Amino acid sequence: MSNTALFVGLITIDMVYLTAEMPDPNQKIVAADYTISAGGPATNAAIAFSYLSRPHHLAHLLGVVGQHPIAQLIRADLGQQQIMLTDLDPNRLDPPSVSSIIVTAATGDRAVISINATKSQIDSQPISPDILNGVKIILIDGHQIAAGEKIARLAKTQPSTIDHIPIVIDGGSWKPGFETILPFVDYAICSANFLPPNCKNQDDVFAYLAELGITHIAITQGDRPIEYLSHGQRGNISVPQIKPVDTLAAGDIFHGAFCHYILGQEFITALASAAKIAAEACQSFGSRQWMIINTTNK
Repeated sequence: MSNTALFVGLITIDMVYLTAEMPDPNQKIVAADYTISAGGPATNAAIAFSYLSRPHHLAHLLGVVGQHPIAQLIRADLGQQQIMLTDLDPNRLDPPSVSSIIVTAATGDRAVISINATKSQIDSQPISPDILNGVKIILIDGHQIAAGEKIARLAKTQPSTIDHIPIVIDGGSWKPGFETILPFVDYAICSANFLPPNCKNQDDVFAYLAELGITHIAITQGDRPIEYLSHGQRGNISVPQIKPVDTLAAGDIFHGAFCHYILGQEFITALASAAKIAAEACQSFGSRQWMIINTTNK
């Protein structure tokens, strides 16, 4: 498939409930609303990218789904979102990763319980170099380290790869093994919670990533300005100030939007454009409603 973006990482089923407040111990509460959809950082990023980029670019998602009955919900949902899926463990019988999320209506804050990819790690053996044919950009979320490293190495070392394929990481938090992927990265887009070993603050993080040769680095901070380091120049970008309804997946959507915009914009402009999309997503419940409400962003 030509003109694709490849997203490598976590695929989950997200069950999201909107409540007036967090429940107390032993308390039962009735949700005001709910959604069930495929989720995970790489998945949400792929969906955001697909919405913003099609028909010019399509999203290809690489992760673990398997054959459990719940997995059919994931496949059906991704199909509706026009996401091409490559399952790294198609014969898996265990349930896919599941996340249960409570969103507090008054603030948009969320609480998440998730198994993430701790029980579905796979080695990189099934990955063919052909998977990079037509790929224009790659995002790796760090939840499938072996697969992420294999893809990163293929993208940078394959003799048949004529064009440079930029690699973006979603640095939501530090994950053991990330150090094997970082030397291949072009764009490190991290949260304030991303702290590599021996890093205690943002200055340490910028220094650590820059020493690895990463030219473009950004750290998002919610409603505070994005800090960035680009070609040795440090600065910040203000983000839209909004009253959030739901902050779930805002960072994932930011990464997907960044992958879309960086294909046609400079680094700092792409960050600002992605921040606008993430802010719009926070103003409605769930990770998809923003695409229905606002169809003028493309």
